[in-house]
Amino acid sequence: MPTSDESGNGTSTEDDDNNNNNDAFSQRSQPVLAISKAKAIALVATVTGASFLNTLSIQAVVIILPTIGRDLSIPDSRQQWIVSAYSLTFGCFLLLWGRIADVYGKRTIFVLGSAWVAITTAVNPVIPNEIAFDLFRGLQGLGAAANVPTAIGILGTTFPPGRAKNYAFSTYAAGAPMGSICGNLLGGLIASYAHWTWVFWALAILAVAVTVAGYFVIPPPVVTPHAQGVTAKATIDWVGAILITAGLMILLFALTEGNVVGWSTPWVPVLIVVSLILVVIFVLWQRHLENKGTQTPLMKVSIFKNRRFSAAMVIMGLFFACFNGYLIFATYYFQDYQGLSPIQTTLRFIPTGVVGVLTAAITGKLIAVLPTQGLLLFGNLCCSISCLLFAVPIPAATTTYFAYGLPAMVLSVLGADTAWPCLTLFTSHSLPQADQAMGGALVNAVGQFGRAIGLAVATAVQTAVMAHDRHTSVAHSGSLETWDRPTLKGLQAAQYLNFAFGATSLCVVAVAFRGTGVIGRAGLLTTIYPEVSVDRW
Repeated sequence: MPTSDESGNGTSTEDDDNNNNNDAFSQRSQPVLAISKAKAIALVATVTGASFLNTLSIQAVVIILPTIGRDLSIPDSRQQWIVSAYSLTFGCFLLLWGRIADVYGKRTIFVLGSAWVAITTAVNPVIPNEIAFDLFRGLQGLGAAANVPTAIGILGTTFPPGRAKNYAFSTYAAGAPMGSICGNLLGGLIASYAHWTWVFWALAILAVAVTVAGYFVIPPPVVTPHAQGVTAKATIDWVGAILITAGLMILLFALTEGNVVGWSTPWVPVLIVVSLILVVIFVLWQRHLENKGTQTPLMKVSIFKNRRFSAAMVIMGLFFACFNGYLIFATYYFQDYQGLSPIQTTLRFIPTGVVGVLTAAITGKLIAVLPTQGLLLFGNLCCSISCLLFAVPIPAATTTYFAYGLPAMVLSVLGADTAWPCLTLFTSHSLPQADQAMGGALVNAVGQFGRAIGLAVATAVQTAVMAHDRHTSVAHSGSLETWDRPTLKGLQAAQYLNFAFGATSLCVVAVAFRGTGVIGRAGLLTTIYPEVSVDRW
């Protein structure tokens, strides 16, 4: 990773006349990286560990759900709450924790959040009943909501624009997909050769390592004159925090339960409407605070006036609806339709881990020299094709995994590890230093709800197709069965929808990011937003 003297634009003689103003801007305004190369590498590894641990905690537990259900006598219909409780608190508290981190200090919140994850995860293996087990899974998500967005804020405030920051964000971006892949591996190995409680022991040990490393390698915040005398009471909008947290929690709960109890259940649409009303009230309240100027809003809604920033959030949601949906329904395809064991399914995901590491390293270089639109188009195209390979009617019984499964696995992570660093770096460059953790919370929240909404819709499509093929109602569509035609048709329909999410995201990139330039080049912010002042944001 480059040190502070290597993280600039390069020499001005190598740039054309159109970039001279950007270079001058960069040289005047970009901060100096005040830590050594070794500490910078350790810092990136630590905050990436938070993102890695978050998705690892979800995916590893998904693999062992049936085993946990048998040991704790949890029926199949309620086993999903072991995962949903974590996702619910994680997605709903991101924005609040992001603002708290910007006020109290990103290092403090990161360490406390990581420690909380370690403690609550270590408790899970010794809990003997369902309710307490789900409760502590929710508490784990609360800790992850504190350290994951704060990690992006730490990178955004520590690294100046340039090569060092590009490598940092590319590495961080690899953490989430790598966590999903390693989660499959960890859950599969432990489910096959050890007791399921070792999944939680392993997660707790990793969380302790992230906590200790964070305490020692994350630099303390620099107190500026502007920040002196600002109290948390004056800075944190608690009314807005309650509105958005309640709204998002109700929405996620309704989306999670909709496919379980049925979308026609009266209270499901009612909860969705209530949640949307709360979100609208939150937006109006934030606009009021921003215009009034007497209190800092939880989130400055004026940032969405910029077309490209708003488009980036739309792309984030659509892309992760596509990518997450691909991973989930590919898992169903191998494990439920083909009847493979957890370890056999895991082996089919291993190529994504190898490609993910290589892609992260290469993206760190490309993001500084290639146009952002081109990278985003490539990332979305790769992920869309991976869904399409599982959607087209390939005869699974006579077609080898290497003909369609392997290319799909490679393309999926190639797309994720190209698009995700571009989007996170774009967000970091778009926001001032004081809002970096909030920016991290925003991109994670949008991604989380993209996953939730995409999965809910894809599952509904899958169930409807299965019911149609079985000549029955959706309520009696039945479960996934090995080498069953309706099961295959349902999974293919879901992957077609995931492809549609990716294709739509591709179209948004083509329209909104036209002429964006190279996001990894220091000083590009004035090129991206010539009409919007950073100070105003």
